[in-house]
Amino acid sequence: MTGPDWGWLALGAAVASPVRYWAGVLAKSSGARPFPAGTFAVNMAASLLLGIALEMRLPQAWIQSLLATGFCGALSTWSTLAWETTGFVRARMTLLAAAYLAASVAAGVLLAWAGTAVGRQVWG
Repeated sequence: MTGPDWGWLALGAAVASPVRYWAGVLAKSSGARPFPAGTFAVNMAASLLLGIALEMRLPQAWIQSLLATGFCGALSTWSTLAWETTGFVRARMTLLAAAYLAASVAAGVLLAWAGTAVGRQVWG
C-alpha cells in the first residue's frame, strides 16, 4: 500500500466511524427491544457495499482503499456483534443470541453475494 492509499483508507474510515456511531445511537436497543438493530444494520450495509466495491474493477486502486478497506472496514463491526451476542448469553437469552448470530452471518453473506452480483452487472 502506497502513501496516498493510506490517506484514502483513513478518509474512508473517518467517514464511516461517525456513521457507525450514530447508527448505534439512533437504533439503541432497550430492555423492551433488546435486538441490536444498529449493529445489525451497519454490518448488513457494509456487507452489501463491500461486495459492490470489490467488483468495481476500476483502474484507480485508491477507490478500493477508500471504500472497501476504509469505509466498509470501519462501518462493520464483528467485535460489537460478538460482544452483544455474549451479552445475550450472559443474560440467558440464548435463543436470541443464536438467532442474532445466525441472522447476522446468513444475511451478511447473502448481502455480500448480492453486492458482488450488482458490482458484476455494473462493472463486469
